[in-house]
Amino acid sequence: MVDPSPNPGATGADIQCDVAIIGGGPGGSTTAGLLRKYGPEFSVHVFERERMPREHVGESQLPPIGRILEELGCWDKIEAANFPIKIGATYRWGKTPELWDFEFLPLHEFKDEPRPAKYAGQRLKTALQVDRAVYDQILLHHAAELGATVHEETPVATIERQGDRITGLVLKDGRRVRARWYIDASGHAGILRRTMGVQVEEPTALQNVAFWDYWENAKWAVEIGVGGTRVQVLSQKHGWIWFIPLGPTRTSIGFVVPREHFKSMGVSPKEAYEQVVRGDERVASLIAGGTPTGNVLTTKDWSFVSDRAYGENWFLVGEAIGFADPILAAGLTLTHTGARELAYTLLALLRRQHNERWLKSNYEELQTQRVRQHIRFADFWYAANGQFTDLAQHCKKIADDAGLNLTSQEAWRWLAQGGFTHDAVGQLGIGGCDLSSVKQVTQRFTGMRANWHLNDVNVLKLNLSGATPKNLPVYENGTIRSVKCYQRGHHQLPLTGTFETIVDLLGKTSDVGTLYRSLQAGVAAAFPPSEVEVALQHHIQALEGMMSEGWLTGSYDPSRPKLALNTPEEGRLIHKNRDGLPDPGTAG
Repeated sequence: MVDPSPNPGATGADIQCDVAIIGGGPGGSTTAGLLRKYGPEFSVHVFERERMPREHVGESQLPPIGRILEELGCWDKIEAANFPIKIGATYRWGKTPELWDFEFLPLHEFKDEPRPAKYAGQRLKTALQVDRAVYDQILLHHAAELGATVHEETPVATIERQGDRITGLVLKDGRRVRARWYIDASGHAGILRRTMGVQVEEPTALQNVAFWDYWENAKWAVEIGVGGTRVQVLSQKHGWIWFIPLGPTRTSIGFVVPREHFKSMGVSPKEAYEQVVRGDERVASLIAGGTPTGNVLTTKDWSFVSDRAYGENWFLVGEAIGFADPILAAGLTLTHTGARELAYTLLALLRRQHNERWLKSNYEELQTQRVRQHIRFADFWYAANGQFTDLAQHCKKIADDAGLNLTSQEAWRWLAQGGFTHDAVGQLGIGGCDLSSVKQVTQRFTGMRANWHLNDVNVLKLNLSGATPKNLPVYENGTIRSVKCYQRGHHQLPLTGTFETIVDLLGKTSDVGTLYRSLQAGVAAAFPPSEVEVALQHHIQALEGMMSEGWLTGSYDPSRPKLALNTPEEGRLIHKNRDGLPDPGTAG
């Protein structure tokens, strides 16, 4: 329910509910929506300080969000808003000024189709570029349609507590809220986080500020099929520019710069913004016929992660837990994903399923590790763009933060082999990038060939020496399933998904060739023909990841064939910009 009055239900009576959520952005609305979808017996109230719609930065998405929108049941509403389809991004980033593209699927595979479209086919692999004023309102009102009670223009004035337990909220209008569980989805404000004294860490040397404005009638850099485009990420001598079409006429254009450099410029945020944006030849050509609002907005955007994500009867979610630099466009993905996992966790707690400490600690570990990993990956991108003078030494610090004792050269090799690849249980990748993409990016940035460990061996054995068994949660279909996992140091081997398949096969054969043929047969039987190639690649990448982390030991038998894996400079998804040229997939 959404009450249209400024202070809905302000009668002085207390509000009693199962879950009280502070903040109605994507973190709060996703948590509320999934709670009500899977637990309609529970009462959920959302307290949003503003009236929707309201402006918000962070418009560029990654493909994993689509499946969460579909699970929420609001994909059709979001698709009907006609946001541009994000096919990928065009970068001017790295050692040279040449443009290169990172695409979610090759352009020749993207087909023209009417919109709005269902969440199927090629739309499973793409993302959106959303106007947050419209997007956030759709999500919040959808949560209300699912049965959450939404209070807009209702700030939380005070959080009452006893030790680590919250005893109630006091709203600005004087009402009190009593709940079984309290959620901080207030973003950077961290209203509950600050009250509970949760400390934050800034595990990065980068402290940037961002300036942005919204433009009407700026030209899209590229138009792909019906409503498709790429965002533009363009490096500057100091910082970088984002260029994100949000609709047929509206574009978000921003400038990210180190805080200290901005101070040294001696100009206002608006002057700095106009100087950089209008001074970039590529951007200037796109905005030649456009008009800005003239209201340049600003924020600090340096990365942080909270020391804790839960307490006795409360949780943090989304950017209240942590924030990773926007260079990877991961903010909304981290928020939606974490909110989904929190909703599942709360449902289990409310129903007294599983052990409470196990549920809480796994939620916290997953969220904080995911944010840290994105921070490390973002740091690596900045290092490749010259933000750090000693790239190899900086790679060592990234490895140190990951809990690895490596020399600078060892750390460099670790990154080039895919050091950022644990974003979800049972999967290998980060922020929509699979291991092959990570290898190709690091190869482009470092100039070093990204070798594959699997090329050097043809006999594999599972290595669980020194590993401790434990259980991890898997979140699916509204419930949490406990799966077996092995832990060794900072590395985990969950026996689910691709990894479970590989471990089962290793119990039958140690020969790489036999293993490869078995994987081929397995994915051919389990996946539609259009998905077999990608599924097989993911299984091979999982084998490589297990090799890198020591879950597999390998040897070479000269009488047996070997694999011949490679990381091309020009791949299917990552390659030099080809706008205006025939696509290799269609050229004769």
